[in-house]
Amino acid sequence: MNSAERRSRAPAALNTAALRTVAFFEAFKGAVVLAAASGLLLLIHKDVHALAAKLIEHLHLNPASRYPHIFLDAISNLQDTRLVMLAIGAAAYAFVRLVEAYGLYFEKAWAEVLAAVSGAIYVPFELAVLVRQPSWHGALLLAVNLVVVALMVNALLRRRQRGRHNAD
Repeated sequence: MNSAERRSRAPAALNTAALRTVAFFEAFKGAVVLAAASGLLLLIHKDVHALAAKLIEHLHLNPASRYPHIFLDAISNLQDTRLVMLAIGAAAYAFVRLVEAYGLYFEKAWAEVLAAVSGAIYVPFELAVLVRQPSWHGALLLAVNLVVVALMVNALLRRRQRGRHNAD
């Protein structure tokens, strides 16, 4: 193997590692949301308000203070139908994330497009939040998201370039 071949393989290996890292992260997000959806389904036919009140008590929060009160009000308005709809939405989101993770792991172009588009959708919202309320974790979240989008765009450009080389 000559030095030019070694130089071209190094970025490809780095790109594969980056894609697989993003794939594992997406799979993790999908699994967490799937667990949350399952948890929502477990709450059907339960007294959700009583469970929320116990949680607030366990955390030693004052139920009359602002945020625990907002939480209790929101829980009070949750009927079984809403819980099912939330669980279905969460399951759909998890399914998309898990399919995306599969595609990224096996370096599929459609998954790179999906990851680039789904990551780019959040950028304007993250920027707006960062402008309104600057924080280090908001900046970190935006930076990670921009890196993921850049990785996906780079992977797609490399794929296109390889396609041109193979066509020549």
